[in-house]
Amino acid sequence: MNQEHIATVNPLPSTILHNSAEVRRQYTRAAAKQAMQFFRRKVRIFNRKAAVVAQEIPQVQGGH
Repeated sequence: MNQEHIATVNPLPSTILHNSAEVRRQYTRAAAKQAMQFFRRKVRIFNRKAAVVAQEIPQVQGGH
């Protein structure tokens, strides 16, 4: 079986393909962006739950 793993119509120059620092930088940026979206979603869900809990708790701190 002959498998072709060329994704682009015009093959990229090997300097781009083997420029590992650039590839690593792009992967790092993509991973960081995904991580930020993940944490932002978690924080939003946590804040929503915390707001509901805060509404259910009677205000005790006010009586000093």
